[in-house]
Amino acid sequence: MLDVAVIEEPAAAEASLDPIRAGILAALAEPGSAAMLAGRLGLPRQKVNYHLKELERHGLVELAEERRKGNVTERVYRATAASYVISPNVLAALSPDPSRSPDQLSARWLLALGSRLVQEVGSLLTGAARAGRRVATFGIDAEVRFASAADRAAFTEELAQAVAALVGRYHDEAAPQGRTHRVVVGLHQIPATAAGPGHTQASDPEAEQEN
Repeated sequence: MLDVAVIEEPAAAEASLDPIRAGILAALAEPGSAAMLAGRLGLPRQKVNYHLKELERHGLVELAEERRKGNVTERVYRATAASYVISPNVLAALSPDPSRSPDQLSARWLLALGSRLVQEVGSLLTGAARAGRRVATFGIDAEVRFASAADRAAFTEELAQAVAALVGRYHDEAAPQGRTHRVVVGLHQIPATAAGPGHTQASDPEAEQEN
């Protein structure tokens, strides 16, 4: 089972968003048969079996094993991943385009960058899985608490300069065997609902302005 799978087909995305099928996917973090899932979810076995077939058809669940019980063969399924992300590719022409209105101070532009990140890395993962290869990536996740909006502005300025200097040092447009990589750095306030224990989110009118 994968930790995260990216859904790139509209039909598969539609299947995953159905409340009953989403519940089945969550329940299949542990393998189970239609009868077992029916008991866990309080649904008729026939209904669960129907939804299982649809999820299997879209590659969201897979057969884990078959158990013979007398004259009956019990099919045990598992989810293909522990969690799923729906790629912006599903929206086709409606997916965000960061080149449309680049603005480093825009929350919507940051969201567009994030959407492109999911789209591109998802495509890489899909291709790598088919080829049986790994994807070379790197990520940093950190939290910083600013004392003031001025400190935040100074931090972003220094960060932008540091990234620009690194890119300028290592970028080689003429490298014949070079591979182009994308560097994305984002900074955003953690929503109060997502803040962990011990975190308090003070009101910050400047941070809440429409961009």
